[in-house]
Amino acid sequence: MLEFLNALNGIVYIVLEAIWWIIIVQAVLSWLIAFNVINTSNEYVRNGLYALDRMTEPLYRPVRKVLPDLGALDLSPMVVLLAVIILQGPVRENLFAALMRAAA
Repeated sequence: MLEFLNALNGIVYIVLEAIWWIIIVQAVLSWLIAFNVINTSNEYVRNGLYALDRMTEPLYRPVRKVLPDLGALDLSPMVVLLAVIILQGPVRENLFAALMRAAA
């Protein structure tokens, strides 16, 4: 049981951390495209953006339904990042506490 909880702790932390980095990379790339630093006619850039969009759109969609339309300003990545940060603390602490109870 202890090994299972330890593995679950690691998996949850890695997934949340990966989501955080994917959103950060997507935001930086979108800024670089907006300021014409990166050209979207490049096949690798286009494929990378498409992959990032496919990974993050299921996270953004429910948030976009709740947030008001602010035109070109999309706050859904910031809201999702805030949710990930909020989830990382308690989830990790609760799993760690369960590990300590199981070890005792």
